[in-house]
Amino acid sequence: MLNQEIMREATRLTRAGQLVEATALLQRMLRGDSAPAAASAGPARSVPARLSPPTIEGEATRVSERDRPSAQAAPTQAQATQAKPSQARSTQAKSTQAKSTQAKSTQAKPAQARKRPPRREDLGELPGFSLRGPHLRAPSARETTPEGARFIQASFSNAAGRRAYKLLIPSRAEGGQLPLVVMLHGCTQSADDFAAGTRMNFAGDEQSCFIVYPEQPSGANQSKCWNWFRTGDQQRDGGEPSLIAGITRQVMRDHAIDPGRVYVAGLSAGGAAAAIMAATYPDLYAAVGVHSGLACGAARDLPSALMAMRQGAGSGHMADQRSVVPTIVFHGDRDSTVHPANGDRIVAQSTTAMRGTSSVVRGRVPGGHAFTRTMLTEASGKVTSEHWTIHGAAHAWSGGSPAGSYTDPKGPDATREMLRFFLAHSRGD
Repeated sequence: MLNQEIMREATRLTRAGQLVEATALLQRMLRGDSAPAAASAGPARSVPARLSPPTIEGEATRVSERDRPSAQAAPTQAQATQAKPSQARSTQAKSTQAKSTQAKSTQAKPAQARKRPPRREDLGELPGFSLRGPHLRAPSARETTPEGARFIQASFSNAAGRRAYKLLIPSRAEGGQLPLVVMLHGCTQSADDFAAGTRMNFAGDEQSCFIVYPEQPSGANQSKCWNWFRTGDQQRDGGEPSLIAGITRQVMRDHAIDPGRVYVAGLSAGGAAAAIMAATYPDLYAAVGVHSGLACGAARDLPSALMAMRQGAGSGHMADQRSVVPTIVFHGDRDSTVHPANGDRIVAQSTTAMRGTSSVVRGRVPGGHAFTRTMLTEASGKVTSEHWTIHGAAHAWSGGSPAGSYTDPKGPDATREMLRFFLAHSRGD
């Protein structure tokens, strides 16, 4: 009952423009703290509608049992008053000595070892998945572009706005229509960063695929997250889905693309956006790959977005249950940014209209993570769904390169496995 009251209050604060207060209230609820009685007190602050949701720190600290304060460590006030004068003097002397030792220890620490306020690049935007990783330099052309290929810049505009994108033209682009893979980056990332981290350009060039990376600008979201949680950006022919679909179609018009072999994939907020694209444009994409993302319709506003990310809440919805596209999902079971239950929901959503036999394969990357791969195979022998659970992995692209941000080289190669899955499916099948 208390959680329902907190959710109602958080929704009211969000509608009033008090996003910071709503976020803090929801975080307290998820930690199990009781909400303050005066949570809604005070004048409502006006926040312009064009501003993105507030930025929050995504760090967490686990306290072990031995680090917890002992029940005897802090005597009550009554016990301190009743203590003998000699005991009180002794206690006071020990306390003074401890403070002196602590002060010397603090002064002895080098400046870089002291705790500092989080920098801008350490933070993630709500609901921008609080991505954590190094603040990397811009990748070099050698880290993004295979020899003989071209990685070019272009843009697309429609009534919903304008988006830049980068397109890989493979080194062997002649001789017929080729596949196209649309890659949607995560929060704080760019096309170059995502290309370097996933190495999809190199895998795609080997298979003579075009790879396109739409870019979300900071003007649309402060942390460059795709706005997967807004209902206006979950619909066909409107908002961000219309921009991503427009970029896809523009590349198809400008280059020799096989219309039956067009695919979409993404990480984190980009993974959630990819799920939306598959749900709203099943006539455009032959398969979808979702890495550490959420199902289409998992959230409709700020409070439900936070709940979905932290607890896997939200049932999700599909635009047309009769037109579900084949789906491959990757998710780490130690992901504390987007709950692993969201991967289960994506798979359940994608297999609603499918029939087949389920099978499970378990394995381990040499020197890396173990994984469980669950497949749904239809009567014809075609695998229509794959769910890769990476054991011990957090919120990062499995098998990615350190040249990009938010990658985990110890996992199975999500890039090559996604591309394998994609090329096994055509929209004409």
